[in-house]
Amino acid sequence: QVQVVESGGGLVQPGGSLRLSCTASGIMFRYLDIMAWYRQAPGKQRELVAEKISSSPETLADSVKGRFTVSRDNDNQAVYLQMNDLKPEDSAVYYCNGRSAYRAFSHVDSWGQGTQVTVSS
Repeated sequence: QVQVVESGGGLVQPGGSLRLSCTASGIMFRYLDIMAWYRQAPGKQRELVAEKISSSPETLADSVKGRFTVSRDNDNQAVYLQMNDLKPEDSAVYYCNGRSAYRAFSHVDSWGQGTQVTVSS
């Protein structure tokens, strides 16, 4: 069973930084080639924050461009979301999602349990 687990959330002041980690298990990481971060704030729909497909350039939501970056660490089967210059509107539960473009693993759509990020003074 493919699992992804997030870590690294917490409370940070506006302008601060956090790095979220997502580690995968149950599959060779190279087959989990579509990794994404989503977030959901209270009363709002879950939204895509960042996506990293294999070695292709990252895709970022307009609201986080210039502040967030996503990177992939194949050796540690992990993907990271570096969040800088955090704003109160970034407060949300952040979820990691892993999928595969490989036909043999096209059924994989794994979500983590989420990690809370709170930006407040």
